[in-house]
Amino acid sequence: MKKLLTTMVAAVACYAGVASAAEIKPAVVYDLGGRFDRSFNQGAYNGAEKYKADTGTEYRDFEIQNDSQREQAMRNFARRGMNPIVAIGFSQASALEKVATEFPDTKFTIVDMVVDLPNVQSVVFKEHEGSFLVGVLAAMASETGKVGFIGGMDIPLIRKFACGYAQGVKHANADAEVFQNMTGTTGAAWNDPVKGGELAKSQFDRGADVVYHAAGGTGVGVLQAAADAGKLGIGVDSNQNALHPGSVLTSMLKRVDVAVYEAFEAAANDTWEPGVTVLGLAEGGVDWALDENNEKLITDDMKAAVAKAKEEIISGSLEVHDYMSDSACPM
Repeated sequence: MKKLLTTMVAAVACYAGVASAAEIKPAVVYDLGGRFDRSFNQGAYNGAEKYKADTGTEYRDFEIQNDSQREQAMRNFARRGMNPIVAIGFSQASALEKVATEFPDTKFTIVDMVVDLPNVQSVVFKEHEGSFLVGVLAAMASETGKVGFIGGMDIPLIRKFACGYAQGVKHANADAEVFQNMTGTTGAAWNDPVKGGELAKSQFDRGADVVYHAAGGTGVGVLQAAADAGKLGIGVDSNQNALHPGSVLTSMLKRVDVAVYEAFEAAANDTWEPGVTVLGLAEGGVDWALDENNEKLITDDMKAAVAKAKEEIISGSLEVHDYMSDSACPM
């Protein structure tokens, strides 16, 4: 009888967990570039899809085509009772502030920006730490001592990637040269693979043989140009190693998928809280990708060097400067 009672209690607990998860009606509003940009937005999509696969919970999502649709999409979801609503990208902040104020009982999570409201959860990352690691790898893989960086929209957040990368490069090779280009100053900079390819080619012409991008959909063109030129590219946000196996040195992983998954999960478990969550190497929020697509490009010395840097950053013995702390880079 005691065994049966224990089994029944476990079954009820399991059912309650499923019921709780089923009660939420989550939604995702992607940034410009769409869910299949193979980078930042797709990371969010992957997180939502994994939560759906794990729990059976359906979700709604929306791909904005222009800035004016941000507020409209969030408001429409809130009116329909979607909760939580996850907004992907710093550009969502202004629209989210308005809509979150209108719907105080709806939970909102924003990725890549801080919005200080009682019903908003903000998730930001230490991109400079992950970029440092791929910078170490870039410097060690380079045969010319010249490497490149191509950003999307020219904003402090992307300069944060660039600065972390340059620090990692210089950490591994103090004499290395780092070229930098930004794609543009508007949202269109995230979705221009042709220009991304052109910028990469110009850096290759100057002697770079490894180029890292933090440019969303534009970066697809960067990686294509690297493959075409017989050079090495470095992906970002999602694992992009498989786009051009043997030509992508690695990818700087920014776990937007984890941020989305955990926002859904916390809402389902009634543990969702407003405030700011910062995810770096120590929290598993950023890292570098090693798989069957790039394992032949990564030597044992490279693995050892990046493992040491990672350990030292987590312990605090190696500090990576955050560009956004003072709008400056020591490199």
